[in-house]
Amino acid sequence: MKSLSQFLFILLCTTFLYAQKSSKITDVIVYLDGAEINRNAKINLKPGTTEFTFNKLSPQIEESSIQVSGLKGASILSINYGINYLSKQKPNDSIEALKTELKSLDDNIQNEFDLIAGFNEEMSLIQNNKRLGNETEVVSIEQLKSFAKYYRTRTTELKMAIHKSNKIIEEYKEVQNDIRQQLAELNVDEKVQTGEITLKLNSDKPLELDLKISYNIKNAGWFPIYDLKAEKINSPINLEYKAHVFQNSGCDWTDVKLVLSTSDPNTNNEKPIVNPKYLNFISAYSNYQSQRATRSYNYKYNPLVKTVSGVVTSADDGLPLPGASVLVKGTTTGAQTDFEGRYALNTTNGNTLQYSYVGMKTEELPIHSSIMNVALDSNNTLDEVVVIGYGTTTSRAYAGTTSVVKSEEIVNGLYGAASGINIRGASTLESKSNILYVVDGVPVKAGAASKINPDSIESIEVLKDNQATAIYGSRAANGVIIITTGNTSQRRTNELGVVIDTGITNTRFEIDKAYSIPSDGDVTVIEIDKFSVPAKYNYFAAPVLNENVFLTAKVGNWEQYNLIPAEANVYFEGSYSGKTNINPGATTDSLTISLGVDPSIVVKRTQKKDFKKTTFIGNNKVVYKGFEIEVKNNKQTNIQLTLIDRIPITQNKSIKLDDIETGTSEYDKEKGLLKWIIDLASGEIKKVEHSYSVKYPKGKRVNL
Repeated sequence: MKSLSQFLFILLCTTFLYAQKSSKITDVIVYLDGAEINRNAKINLKPGTTEFTFNKLSPQIEESSIQVSGLKGASILSINYGINYLSKQKPNDSIEALKTELKSLDDNIQNEFDLIAGFNEEMSLIQNNKRLGNETEVVSIEQLKSFAKYYRTRTTELKMAIHKSNKIIEEYKEVQNDIRQQLAELNVDEKVQTGEITLKLNSDKPLELDLKISYNIKNAGWFPIYDLKAEKINSPINLEYKAHVFQNSGCDWTDVKLVLSTSDPNTNNEKPIVNPKYLNFISAYSNYQSQRATRSYNYKYNPLVKTVSGVVTSADDGLPLPGASVLVKGTTTGAQTDFEGRYALNTTNGNTLQYSYVGMKTEELPIHSSIMNVALDSNNTLDEVVVIGYGTTTSRAYAGTTSVVKSEEIVNGLYGAASGINIRGASTLESKSNILYVVDGVPVKAGAASKINPDSIESIEVLKDNQATAIYGSRAANGVIIITTGNTSQRRTNELGVVIDTGITNTRFEIDKAYSIPSDGDVTVIEIDKFSVPAKYNYFAAPVLNENVFLTAKVGNWEQYNLIPAEANVYFEGSYSGKTNINPGATTDSLTISLGVDPSIVVKRTQKKDFKKTTFIGNNKVVYKGFEIEVKNNKQTNIQLTLIDRIPITQNKSIKLDDIETGTSEYDKEKGLLKWIIDLASGEIKKVEHSYSVKYPKGKRVNL
């Protein structure tokens, strides 16, 4: 016991050998996956070496990302990050209140158990003293009645009291269960420790420093949700851009300034190296699979999505894949698609879905929407690899601790103004060593830096050795290239007071209002932009598959709105119409947005009576098919409807199609698709027709 006390005394003394300094979070840059925390701390330095420990930090800090600035004339001797296992983060007030209520309920439950124990003791006392009178003393009838009444009354009272206490205990336990579920929903972790940064500085003179300490954490991020509101067709779409911010870093953000960035620091920005591909024979029994290119997905995990449904199809022919496996990665939760390729499953315990099918390549996607449709590629083909604009020239290792090249020198072509730097094009901004690039204050990989137009560069600063690591941490061990561009970003302030800064590689939303984001994983909704979007509306129907009429809107020049892939809530004519997905990453000139089903437009597809017949010619059977499609506009405005139907395509020489009548449609013979563009006035009805015959051998069945 004595040795343990000595150990704890030494441990406590060791903790206070260094100056404990507090720091405050002033602003946070929240990325799509991760966040950069900026803290301020005021310290006084004496001449010589001083060591400070900044405590009560997040235990999830990426050590290589720690940066310190505001040093004035002081120099950094070392920066160390560690976990204090003897200290825990203090929970926020709401969590503390729930825990206090949980303990209070424990006390109340124990009180009820104590009452029940007392009632049982009294009941036992009554049961053990039922004998009345003795051999010499006879109990009278009146006494017997009195005793019987007392036993009956008191026994009943005791049993009712025990029953009441048991009911109270059940109610208390139900409340406790609700509180525990709420704590689980808030992601409360009793074992969360605190992080500490120990900073050793050296100064020749006394200094008062206002230090800025920044670092990255992973358990944070944001994702957008859009609200699309269309009052009527031929009117603009009102788009509300909302950010859902969350963090579970173990440290609350209280009254901090937020900047939301569309960057993702976890994305691999290194360009691929394409090596020659040599063909050779392989064993038929080998497990060889062709190489697959990494897909360019911009979707990010959305923690609000709890259930997902969709359709799994083949990328080759678009047909549904029945029996495909859909699994929440890392769990046993999954589902199989039905005959039409549809699936639905609960996703509360994961963040990635894994799609697989025999003969198809497995696909993995982050859970980003409640509707996720996936097309799987065949496993025996090689995906096309698209390589865009990669530079080939690399720069040499930079010499000197600090060098600066101004824009005038770049424009005038004064090569050699800084040792080892020549501005010949974007490919110069690549290096064989792992140099850290900082463009306009944002650390980026060489791949992103190589896309900068040399004409837009205002200055380049090169840091090496201790100066680089002192500012940017261990990730700058091979040097830092700081690139400042001029006139490369577009800044505007919208009506919400949000400053939107569109840069070369990302967009930043600087929020005017300070926010408090608790470390509970829950989301805080922030409206970051809103605008009216001109759109061209079109109605679409394919009654061969679905007789509902869908309203779509095409938006041109959508790049100006800084949208990223996300789910959208759709409102049309004042009513909620459902959800849709917005994918600005599609390589099309316009962005098509689905606004849901409009019941005011009626489409009916029926088989014509005179085409419901079957004849036999020799050894062949001939089936005649003819259809009439009727459309009616019940709206008060004129509309345009795109109508799609189809004529079968034979894949067997024994099956022949004849007597094809396509009417007024545009007929694509290769795909068998019929297309009508129909203008409908208010209340107008129009009809279109098409027909065909199919001849095949008797005794065979065809999937008509």
